[in-house]
Amino acid sequence: MINNLVEQHVAAAYDAMRPHFPDFCGCEICREDALVYALNRIPARYVATNTGSVVTEVNLEKEQSRAAIEVAMMDGLRKITMAPRCGKRPQPSMPA
Repeated sequence: MINNLVEQHVAAAYDAMRPHFPDFCGCEICREDALVYALNRIPARYVATNTGSVVTEVNLEKEQSRAAIEVAMMDGLRKITMAPRCGKRPQPSMPA
């Protein structure tokens, strides 16, 4: 079975960063838009074997790969917050 391991890492980045963007809608449409935004900016890492999966996972865990995924996700969350396709208008959060 062919699998793009970057998808799992992008989804994990979304889950980790979502709480830091309180103005982000978070509905299924906006979530998928943020994932697609990030995935379109990160090179895919396809694997078909367990050996390939292990080697690719090690490379994706390197700081440089994680940083690129996190930057793409932050950009996506910001852009989707400003113009959500779901129609929800951004509401500025109150300063704490």
